Amino acid sequence: MSEDEELQKLVEHLENQLLKLHHSPVITGEALWSSLGYRSDEAFRQSLTRNTVPVRVFTIENRRGKFALVRDIAIWLANEALKSTKD
Repeated sequence: MSEDEELQKLVEHLENQLLKLHHSPVITGEALWSSLGYRSDEAFRQSLTRNTVPVRVFTIENRRGKFALVRDIAIWLANEALKSTKD
């Protein structure tokens, strides 16, 4: 299996798992920061301030908080996992 195929398969698996867990293609709050590996909301806020959040985070009009797409998180996680197997 090529690297691209392996990446795509892992992305699909992670995306399906995150969708089952959160029941939505968009996540926010504790689900968001814990999925990205932050230990607390404060650590996530600090990363937002420093502009170092590894996925695209956005706001939604008339809603509180920050949001991210499950697909973006799955892609980031898959890339990180495969990167660590190369090292």
